[in-house]
Amino acid sequence: MSEATSTGKRVALVLGSGGARGYAHIGVIEALEARGYEIVALSGCSMGALVAGVYAAGQLDAYRDWVGKLDYMDVLRLVDVSWSPMGAMRANKVMAKLESLIGETLIEDLAMPVTTVATDLVRQREVWFQSGPLLQAIRASIAVPGVITPVHLGEQVLVDGGLLNPLPIMPTISAQADLVMAVNVTAHSPHPVSLEGLLPPEEAAEEAARDDEGRIAGWFEEVRRRTQRWFSSTEDESDNGGPKAARQRAWGRLEMVLASFDITQATLAKYKVAGYPPDVLIEIPKTVCGAHEFHRAEALIRLGRHLADQALDSYETAPEGIQMAVHVGPKVATIAPTGEAAPMVAGGVAGDAPIADAVPTSGQEDAGPEASDAEAGEASRDAPSGENRGMASS
Repeated sequence: MSEATSTGKRVALVLGSGGARGYAHIGVIEALEARGYEIVALSGCSMGALVAGVYAAGQLDAYRDWVGKLDYMDVLRLVDVSWSPMGAMRANKVMAKLESLIGETLIEDLAMPVTTVATDLVRQREVWFQSGPLLQAIRASIAVPGVITPVHLGEQVLVDGGLLNPLPIMPTISAQADLVMAVNVTAHSPHPVSLEGLLPPEEAAEEAARDDEGRIAGWFEEVRRRTQRWFSSTEDESDNGGPKAARQRAWGRLEMVLASFDITQATLAKYKVAGYPPDVLIEIPKTVCGAHEFHRAEALIRLGRHLADQALDSYETAPEGIQMAVHVGPKVATIAPTGEAAPMVAGGVAGDAPIADAVPTSGQEDAGPEASDAEAGEASRDAPSGENRGMASS
């Protein structure tokens, strides 16, 4: 029996979608390991799927070293523009780096159960990858609609799982864990919250000094130039303010896609938390940085570690014998007995029942009659750990 098993420190970890904000997942994992917790199951969507897969494959340290060194121009060089009408970017350069880390690893060969979530546009359903090539599962999960080209798998057209389930808690229900921790990096906040505002003062000052506005402006201008053709309008530029105005409209469309997707994910995440309240919920507001700011890895990793430490402090100091639900977010750390309605850090929990999920098998055809979250959840709770691995109910 491992020390984590004997001390009640087995964690089922849920990592949500959110673009660059998903770097915070790395800090959460570091905090868990530093305190002796054992991660026994992982579920992730989009950037959460990427971090979950890389961690389970034993390559998180190498990935962290890589992203921690990326500056504005490094990120720009990873942008491989596609002229496909299905997406502005192919993500081939990023996937080539991931391939060098995880190779042809199969999900079923990982050291722990891992579920990555994508969305099938054809059948308008979630797809859970619990077996098959890990690289393909990650690529499907990160395909933000309209931004990164989709993955075609048989008759399926697969895009970012955040379109339907940005915080996939349900796959972890059957895990034999002592607690479920979920990390939502697209949380609503009633007021804009900056990254510096959530970091400890000394780290906030360091990040502010590093964030050179001049370089950001130049970086954005180059991204505008590279993506403008994909968003080009058939309208006559001379009637609409000329080329400069056209470029501004083009970048506005890209920003609108990302901002709209963030809003949708934030709302859906509320429903997922309401339907399956985790034991520990860490919330990072979507305002801390843009989904595209992949040059801010170090600060976001530190933020994840900082908030995870706050959450675990509260969890570990809860009254003995009473199971507590811990919620940590901007300026807030609250605990409540499980069984009660789980309070959200920002904005409150939506009062309606959770949205029903229809979940196909791992990139294959459906495995049975349709089931709602509640129905499938009951089945998962009764199943021993690992029994549902490599399959899913639909």
